[in-house]
Amino acid sequence: MNRKIPLRKCVVTQEMKPKKELIRVVRSKEGEVSIDPSGKKSGRGAYLTRSAEVVKLAQQKNTLEQQLNAKIDSNLYEELLAFVEQDKV
Repeated sequence: MNRKIPLRKCVVTQEMKPKKELIRVVRSKEGEVSIDPSGKKSGRGAYLTRSAEVVKLAQQKNTLEQQLNAKIDSNLYEELLAFVEQDKV
């Protein structure tokens, strides 16, 4: 029996991809924005394709800020870039 693969849309590229190929960034009820590697934290989530280009584009266009309705610290983008880089290893 084939299991259904959960698809999510990247907020930058607007592409539908399997959840495992994306990074989830979540805004908690307290307004704290963080990377959610498990994909299970509660709060408003936004998905990004796991590539440095997409992370940089999101930073330029303030995509996450708009999607999550929260101020995004530049440190988060650095964390995302590091997360993407370590993922390639």
